[in-house]
Amino acid sequence: MCGIVGYIGKQEALPILMNGLKALEYRGYDSAGVLLLNDGQIYVQKAVGQVANLETALHDLRFMPHDSHLGIAHTRWATHGAPTEINSHPHKDCTGRIFLVHNGIIENYKELKEYLIKKGHLFSSETDTEVAAHLIEDFLKNEPDFKTAFFSALKMIKGAYALVVADAHPPAGGLKTLYAAKLQSPLVIGIGKDENFLASDPSALIGHTREVIYLKDNEVAQISQNLIVIENVNNQPTDTKVITLEWNLEQSQKGNFPHFMLKEIFEGPDAVRSAFSGRLKPFDTAQGEIKLGGLEQVKEKLQQTKRLIISACGTSYYAAMVAEYLFEEIAGIPTEVHFASEFRYRKEPFDANTTFLCISQSGETADTLGALRKAKEHGLLTLGIVNTVGSTIARETDAGIYNHAGPEIGVATTKAFLSQITILVLMAEYLSKERYPELLKELHYIPEKIASILAQAETIKALAEKYSQYKNFIFLGRRYNYPTALEGALKLKEISYLHAEGYGAGELKHGPIAMISQQFPTIALVPKNSVSEKMYSNLEEIKARSGPILAIATEGDDKISNIANDVLFIPKTIEMLEPLLTVIPLQLFAYYLAVKLGNNVDKPRNLAKSVTVE
Repeated sequence: MCGIVGYIGKQEALPILMNGLKALEYRGYDSAGVLLLNDGQIYVQKAVGQVANLETALHDLRFMPHDSHLGIAHTRWATHGAPTEINSHPHKDCTGRIFLVHNGIIENYKELKEYLIKKGHLFSSETDTEVAAHLIEDFLKNEPDFKTAFFSALKMIKGAYALVVADAHPPAGGLKTLYAAKLQSPLVIGIGKDENFLASDPSALIGHTREVIYLKDNEVAQISQNLIVIENVNNQPTDTKVITLEWNLEQSQKGNFPHFMLKEIFEGPDAVRSAFSGRLKPFDTAQGEIKLGGLEQVKEKLQQTKRLIISACGTSYYAAMVAEYLFEEIAGIPTEVHFASEFRYRKEPFDANTTFLCISQSGETADTLGALRKAKEHGLLTLGIVNTVGSTIARETDAGIYNHAGPEIGVATTKAFLSQITILVLMAEYLSKERYPELLKELHYIPEKIASILAQAETIKALAEKYSQYKNFIFLGRRYNYPTALEGALKLKEISYLHAEGYGAGELKHGPIAMISQQFPTIALVPKNSVSEKMYSNLEEIKARSGPILAIATEGDDKISNIANDVLFIPKTIEMLEPLLTVIPLQLFAYYLAVKLGNNVDKPRNLAKSVTVE
């Protein structure tokens, strides 16, 4: 959940490191720090809070290390120890030779710390990370070189880590080198000409290189200006694959939008279009072809599926809930959806015809990875839907599908949700024994229908500002719009910090209706579909109790205006595709309400973009 950047090469290191930290700040913003090395000179600067505070601290200095061509940097999301300068990274050993940055959690750090203190080591922070620096130092006393000491230290560390280590005093004539290791926390090497990069997320590399190597678990890398050596922890060479990133610099910048989140909401039409492009053709006949190249290698086994388990976290979990309806209705496959954080600890029977599907925007979510590994241990066919090429989930699943949604920087995911649902529609149809030509034809029109909703942004903004006086909300939906109601409530909670509950409208009378009052508004998803009459009845009950109602309804629905206080109209579509439309006003509503409250919507408090620790 923290951010790592490393550089070694011919350019000035500091601007590269700082720009990398800014690109990764969505991963952690409790504190930040940077280390620069230059011919034996060591420079470290840290600051509490956002990267801008570190930048200010650097500008206030008389001495600026412009001639350093090697450095590491880190932006922290605190796990062990308060967000203070002492606890911020980089951390060092007793001698001041070893500096390192770390993402993840060292589970046995207390035992290691006690062991090292007994041997005379002095600690300055409360973090688990610092033990790694002292452990390398301790092994250096008896090992022949830095590399051997590093490998020995790694074998004693239990938990999850992405570690980047710098040797401030390499042997005379030795090659300047950064050392990196990865276990259950993402780390990627960027390959340049006469320079190389390290980052915990490829977004920090955009603009510098598109050629990358994703380190695999238990791999260790030695990185110099013109050389990259990758081995496993037993000093054996490993197979490495260079991947070309799809993203470019323009995609990762805000453009004319005030926030990444708003930009990414407006990229919704492109996210849907990219998800079906090349995968859906032709759509105007009953023989319309679904081509999912990522699944072809397991197609025969996949078609034998008798039970489908989908596991995910957060917004991806709500996309999975939509998929549960899709797979059962379209493909006729019994489907279960589990929170990854719960599934990984369940004890349940599996059979040979069970398929496991995990969904993750980053492809690095710790709980989803844990669930995936459990499924693999039981011999299940494993599939993944991820947005990041080369990510851990992409590598460890038997087969999968990429979103191709481009980088998503805002912590509160938006366009990835649309992309995931689009792919899940295609996947359900791919597994079906019959074709639904009207569904596939309608999918092509969804991007322009999303664009028509985005054109109402100013109207949605005015409504969000009107409802910003309230502190509590309930979101209601049925069938395909029940998961969307949950997602709408999550978006509001994430960025506005207001209390919001998502419910299936049929559950209203089983408890939640007790909360309804003039100060407790309802956001209702009421598109014209098979359950809209049931929704009208639910809303009449709320109206009778003086609860304010903001409805999302289908254009031409005259009945809803007599029930709801406010209505936002969306185009008509097939019920299975409604979440692709109904979620757009909810995303914009949450965004504009949070902006009205003065919140930092791209970097909401206590949250990080990808949760890579348990």
